[in-house]
Amino acid sequence: MNILIFAAGLGTRLKPLTDSMPKALVPIKGKSLLGILIDKIKKSSDEEKTIVVNIHHFGQQIIDYVAANNSFGVDVRFSDERDMLLETGGGLKKAAPLFDNDKPILIHNVDILSNVDLGELYNTHASDSEVGATLIVSERNTKRYLLFDESDHLVGWTNIETGEIKSPYPDLKVSDCKKYAFSGIHVFSQSLLKYMKDWNGKFSIIDFYLSICDKVVIKGDFRSDLRVLDVGKLDSIKLAENWLEQSE
Repeated sequence: MNILIFAAGLGTRLKPLTDSMPKALVPIKGKSLLGILIDKIKKSSDEEKTIVVNIHHFGQQIIDYVAANNSFGVDVRFSDERDMLLETGGGLKKAAPLFDNDKPILIHNVDILSNVDLGELYNTHASDSEVGATLIVSERNTKRYLLFDESDHLVGWTNIETGEIKSPYPDLKVSDCKKYAFSGIHVFSQSLLKYMKDWNGKFSIIDFYLSICDKVVIKGDFRSDLRVLDVGKLDSIKLAENWLEQSE
C-alpha cells in the first residue's frame, strides 16, 4: 500500500502556531496531525505500507519527529520540497519515484480528519483498472466545485461566485452536472504519470485531473455518511479535539 501525505504547506491559517512549527506537527489532544493520520493509515489494513511525506515548512522538524517515534513502525520516506513548494500536482510528481512499486498511491492531506475507511477506499480503487483516480467528494458548501456526470466521472470545475468553468468539454453545462467539493483524499493510479511528463514545477493535481478527464476515468466517490473536518484554522482545533474524543 503506497501512501503520500501532503505535509509541506505553510499553514498560514494556523498562525501563530505555525510560526514555530509545521502544520503537520500542530497538536490535537497531545498528538500531532501527522501522528493521528499515520495511526489511522496503520489501522486501515494489514498490507505492508510505504508512506511518503512531502516536507517544506520546518521540514527538519518533521524528519526529527518521525525519527523520534521510530517511524511509527512503518516505512516512512520524505519528499523534500524545501527548495521550492511544488503544490499538489508537482508534489505528487516529485514523490512518485520514492515508491518501490507501481501500485496506486493513496493521497491524503495531513490536516484532514475523516471517517473514510482508507483500506476499503484503496482496495476498491485498485480493483477497477478502468479508473485512473478516485476522489472522495462531498456536498460541502463552497465557491469552487468539481463537476461530475451521471456516472460520477469528472467532467469539469466551476467557481459559482465568478462563473468560471474549467473543462476539456467546450459545451459543458454546469446545470447538467453534479457539483461536489473535494475532500483532499484521493487514490491515484501510477499509470497516469505518463500524462504528467510535460507538467513541470508547481502545478495543481486538480488542474491535472481536469486536463485528462476526457481521456481517463476520474471518479467521484460520494458517500452520504461522509464526515470530514479540515483542521486548517485555529477555531477548528477545538472541533478536532471533540472529534478525537468521540472516536476514542
